[in-house]
Parts: sequence; C-alpha cells; structure tokens
Amino acid sequence: MAPLPRIAFFAASMKQGQDGVTRVLYKISEKLLARKVDHVFFSAIVPPKSEQMVPMYRVPSVRIPFYKEYRYPLLADFKVAAVCGKYKPAILSVNSPCSLGWAAVNYSKLHRTPIVAHYHTHFVSYASYYKVGVLTDLGWEYLKMFYGAMCRTFVPSRPIFDELAVHKFKRLALLPHGVDTECFSPSFANPAWKKMIGAQGKPVLLYVGRLVWEKDLATLAAAYRIIKRRMNTIALAIVGDGPARSGLQQLIPDALFLGYRCGKALSECYSSADIFVFPSVTETFGMVTLEAMASGLVPVCADAGGAASNIEPGKTGLLAKARDAEDFARACLVVLSDGNKRKRMSAAAYAYAQKHSWDAIVDRMLEKYTEVIENYRVTF
Repeated sequence: MAPLPRIAFFAASMKQGQDGVTRVLYKISEKLLARKVDHVFFSAIVPPKSEQMVPMYRVPSVRIPFYKEYRYPLLADFKVAAVCGKYKPAILSVNSPCSLGWAAVNYSKLHRTPIVAHYHTHFVSYASYYKVGVLTDLGWEYLKMFYGAMCRTFVPSRPIFDELAVHKFKRLALLPHGVDTECFSPSFANPAWKKMIGAQGKPVLLYVGRLVWEKDLATLAAAYRIIKRRMNTIALAIVGDGPARSGLQQLIPDALFLGYRCGKALSECYSSADIFVFPSVTETFGMVTLEAMASGLVPVCADAGGAASNIEPGKTGLLAKARDAEDFARACLVVLSDGNKRKRMSAAAYAYAQKHSWDAIVDRMLEKYTEVIENYRVTF
C-alpha cells in the first residue's frame, strides 16, 4: 500500500460553518485525522489555535468591503513558502481560485510539487446577478487559466463537470461530496419546533444557505408569494445570513428569518420542516440539498446547477424550471397537497442520502491524490 500523502490545503476561509466549502473541508479533515493523514491548512480566516484540530496558517489579507464576512488574501507567497519549505507537502490541494490559490501554484512550480484543485464555487455564474454580465467571458478565461495549472481538478457534480468540459477545461475528474448521516437524520425532528419559530399549525417551507442574490432568492420570494395566495396557511423559514438579508426581508417581510444555525439546531430545522426549497442554479453540488434528504425532507430544487444532480424527479424530490417562480410554486404545491406522495419521496430521499457516506468519498479522494503524486513522479 502506498504511503499516505502529506497534504497542504488552501481555502479562502476556515471559519467553522461559514459556508458549504468550509463545512466540506472540516468533514474531510475529520476523516483524514481518523486515517492518520498528516495535513495542514492555509487561509485568510482561521479559528483560534485552541479550536484547531490540525495546524492552520493565516495568510495576510484585507477585508472585502461589500462582503465583510470574508477577507481577500494578499502577498501569501511568503507565508506559503516559509511553512511549506519546512512542512514539505507531498501534494497541494486548492479550494478557491483566488490569490491564495495562485500562491500554491507558484510554490508548486518552483518546488515541483503536484497540485490539485476542488471546484467548489461556480463564480462565473454570479456575474449576471450583479449586472456585470460583460465579465462572464473574462471569468471563463480566468478560470481556465487558473485550473489549467492543476494536475487534476475535482468537480462534485455531473452538470458542472459537463459545463466545464464544454468550455474545454483540462484534466477534470468527478468527485462528489458526502453527507454526515449522523448529524442529519429524521431522528432530530422536534414536535415543538414549529411553535418555537412562530409557525405552529402551518406547513413550513425551509431554505438553508447564504443570503446572497446569486442563490436565486428573488425566485424564492416570488414563489412564496404565489404559494401564499393559493394556500390558507403556509410559512417560509430561512436559515442563514448574508448581505441580501435586508433586501429579502423587504420582499417577504412575513418570512421567518432564523439566522445562522449549526449543530443540533440546524439538524432540527431540516427534520422538523415539511419541504426543502432551493432555487439556486449556481451551485456546484448543493450540500444543503443532500443534508435535507438525509433528514427525510423532500427537496424542491431548480432543474439546473449542481443541486439538481441529487434529485430523481418524482422519486427523491421535484425539480422546477430555473428562475421560474410560477413553476417553483407549482412544484411545492404538488408536494404539499399529497401527503402520501410526500411520504414516499421522503423515504426515497433518505435512502439516497445513506449511500453518500463521507468515508467512501475521502477514501476515493486519497486514491486519486496518490495517483496524481505517482504520475507526477513519472513526469519528472
């Protein structure tokens, strides 16, 4: 058996639970620790050392004015070179196409160290939401250049894999994410949850995710208003936070904004609601969809983007036309109006999620990393 690789990960943020990417990385780290795989992280945001399970190195950065929860790395090359010069990683794993990622690329070239990337965020799809669609072509060129520097780029879903292939990205490999079926389970259902959030006696639609417009929150708001006109009682619970929160509250002031939730509180939200609603078409995978399914919650998602890859329409959930509030509302009403159908889809969604364990995913990731390392040695 080949020796386990020493891995240096590069991520924009390692603040626990900040977004889907950090949740994936913490779960991977947990599984690597269980396998005694030596690894470290570089990031612009790291928790205090007392909370770090493995070494995490903060690189210089500046606050992003329009998104204060994040920081942009600057002059990271010096820190990366100093630490990696002593640590001597067998492979570099990049999780964001930012300047920190370029620092990893530069170290890889200078020290002939294999480098891979995980395609977590479909940044190029964000441009149209901020009225800068003219940047789309430039974005594709930038991403092709960045990921072209990788020995392998791992993509979590087939729709995004196919889109990158159309744009002639090289050396792609499919590697989905997993789900923690102990943290997300129907067993967390709390009969008192609806009363606690102010939705007693009502069916509850649940959205979980960052509150940013590229998640198609305008579609969610419009669909909710349509559903309200057609049902006597309904509630929408929104878990998460972000710069779009105030604007969204103006669109749907009667929605229940629960803020950021994690741990058992998040698990209760998933397992105690009635339908999971997720209109985003910019996801590379849609971790929250799989978490909802593991909780026995029926998902209604857009028919485009990574989140759709987890749903078999009519069996494990329903898909609605992308950015079509009327069709999204229709799909939600179909699930709400047929209790038996909802029960069948809930059971099928739960069964599907059980097949996506993190243990299997991390084992596969390590196999692919080892393969990249061995091929790199042959090249040089």
